Amino acid sequence: MRVGSKVERAQAATLEAALDDLERRTRIAAASGRTGAVDLRYRTFEPGEQVIARSELRGPGRWRPAVRAGLDVRGDGSVQAWTGRVARAVVEPARGEDAYAALRRELT
Repeated sequence: MRVGSKVERAQAATLEAALDDLERRTRIAAASGRTGAVDLRYRTFEPGEQVIARSELRGPGRWRPAVRAGLDVRGDGSVQAWTGRVARAVVEPARGEDAYAALRRELT
């Protein structure tokens, strides 16, 4: 979990335990942080374009994990699920799903 420059690491014995911990930490980050627009000379970044916290799930394996997925908390408080190593692919929620359920569906 990365919030700003602060990084926290945790391990879990099972995928379900890891997803539960990931969801808990991400919900806390989403509830506690929102940002305003960032205005640079050449571009303005709106809150929905900024990632203020990222929860990442990797494993098994240390050097080349078989799974790499996570949740991004945007500056407007929205949460977006993703998968992938270098290029992240957004996991679109199905009807009636939130980002947390969409990530669970994708990984199980």
